[in-house]
Amino acid sequence: MGTTQQQDRCPECSGTVRQSNNERICEGCGLVVGREQLDHGPEWRCGDGDREGARRTGAPLERSRHDRGLSTEIGFGTGTDISAPRKRQLVRMRKQHNQARFDSKADRNRAYGFAEIRRIVSALSLPTSLREQSCALFESAQSAELLYGRSLEGFAAACIYATCRVQSIARTIDEIVGVARADRNELKAAYDALNRELGLPVGPISPTEYLPRYATELEVEADVECRAREYVTWLSEQGRIGGKNPSGVAAACLYVAAYDHGVDVTQTELAELAGVSRMTIRSTVTDLPQRQ
Repeated sequence: MGTTQQQDRCPECSGTVRQSNNERICEGCGLVVGREQLDHGPEWRCGDGDREGARRTGAPLERSRHDRGLSTEIGFGTGTDISAPRKRQLVRMRKQHNQARFDSKADRNRAYGFAEIRRIVSALSLPTSLREQSCALFESAQSAELLYGRSLEGFAAACIYATCRVQSIARTIDEIVGVARADRNELKAAYDALNRELGLPVGPISPTEYLPRYATELEVEADVECRAREYVTWLSEQGRIGGKNPSGVAAACLYVAAYDHGVDVTQTELAELAGVSRMTIRSTVTDLPQRQ
């Protein structure tokens, strides 16, 4: 906290007055002699063309908006003091403003795709970083002209699924389709195009990524989840996971672990939770070591 000595004296005790932030305080009796409300900080705008010295305020830019969040919006006023002609004028202005927000059809499609991505990410409670990366992937797909002949909803859902695969976040296609406005075929067609044309660095998701969520849904103890992790590790070391659905492997290991601890969990419950068939779970259960 910087201070500067002042030459004037305190009117009460004739002590020395010093400047502290925006107040002038007597060092002897502590009397606040005066207060200055001016902000001596840096200017936020630069009018002499020196862009390096300019500073800006406001909300941070968002990749999940087609204009990075810099657009102006005309709100809906609810005040009773607005006359009817003025209200009609605001309606016309709002309509023209919404039409002028987009320079081209590509901008309109990008805005719609970003809005769909935000909606799906919110419905699945996914992190904000995933939303931003999904929007960046959607924009890359649009720049590569992959959207022609395919639905925007399918590409929005596919970008989220692809980002989950890249970040090793356990989300199945059925979970995303359950909240998306696209069906499974549209999502798979868009995802195949993304993976083929953009070369996504995707790899198989470990079954252990599904275990915490499945254990929480079934409300089982932590010991059951730990035992299921041991089974997944054993299958991985034995090379028996390749070619299998990781969600089904996690469900099968959790089923056997629950059986070991005397927890009543059926294969039907786990099959519905993991989005696989009972046969998928049963085939993995037979590969596990003898239950103790």
